[in-house]
Amino acid sequence: MAATIKTWGRELGFADIGITHVDLSHAEAGLLQWLAAGYHGEMDYMARHGLTRARPAELVPGTVSVITARLDYRPTENMAADAGENLSDPARAYLSRYALGRDYHKVLRNKLQALADRINAELDQSSDGSEFKYRAFTDSAPVMEVELAAMSGLGWRGKHTLLLNRAAGSYFFLGELFTNLPLPADAPTSNHCGTCQACIDICPTQAFVTTPEGRHVLDARRCISYLTIELKGEIPVELRPLIGNRVYGCDDCQLACPWNRFSPLTRQDDFKVRHGLDQATLVELFAWTEEEFNQRLAGSAIRRIGHERWLRNLAVGLGNIPADHPAAAAAIAALEARQTGPSALVREHVAWALQRLRA
Repeated sequence: MAATIKTWGRELGFADIGITHVDLSHAEAGLLQWLAAGYHGEMDYMARHGLTRARPAELVPGTVSVITARLDYRPTENMAADAGENLSDPARAYLSRYALGRDYHKVLRNKLQALADRINAELDQSSDGSEFKYRAFTDSAPVMEVELAAMSGLGWRGKHTLLLNRAAGSYFFLGELFTNLPLPADAPTSNHCGTCQACIDICPTQAFVTTPEGRHVLDARRCISYLTIELKGEIPVELRPLIGNRVYGCDDCQLACPWNRFSPLTRQDDFKVRHGLDQATLVELFAWTEEEFNQRLAGSAIRRIGHERWLRNLAVGLGNIPADHPAAAAAIAALEARQTGPSALVREHVAWALQRLRA
């Protein structure tokens, strides 16, 4: 059955499928230390669920096995402009590669449901009287998905805290099926980061922390992905210049990772770029009305931050354009047009950006 499930998963478009048990007791101490240090920032749901994240059988009673799935998202050259070119042009808006197309939550959820349906149909035909119970997760609940994926042999946790795979790097999404099927667990793989710390060195805000025990953890409060996506209020002033033109997420640690030289290109049309987001300028995106934002980003993961935070992030990006850059004048004009907008949050970031550009 385990081998059959893996075959079905690949037929449905997953790059790889693994299986593991539910004992995450080895990860509980690290989780508690991370929460106690406040590294989760304003993501209160992480602290609220506590150790439930490390206890699958408590989260979904009856769970004895977890099926983990990997779905590649690295866009092909004809699907997205080069990431490095975008980052090097301060007039452009950089959006994390994973968010350029359709919302990955929906894509993974549909594939996981299809896999569960095939398993259920197979068990119905076997007529052994057992009832298949499951629950699918796609980065949508208190699940330690990287730990589960590592335990199931899909890769190892890199120093940037993402899962790494020797054949696929880290440009992929993870999903899980918590099931009551007593499936044989796969063996984990070994760590292959060695002495490399390119991801740590490249981080614009130095968000990675090495614990006294030698573990590498992320202080989300300094992470650009957290600051531009999860943080609801003002972005700390001291971190704004370090964000550059990154207006939704950050890929620097992945771009620097040597293992991503081997990452395969996605086969999913859902992850093709929408609305030219791979090479749009800060000025043109800053001009979107709330109606345009909601319309153009329908079905995108970006839409969930809302128009207000979208403008907040873009204002920071505009403020980081060098004053002698050809786009500086257009940036000032765009910011001045929103000086008296209805959002105090946006006005504060606009004022900061104008002060930098005018100086």
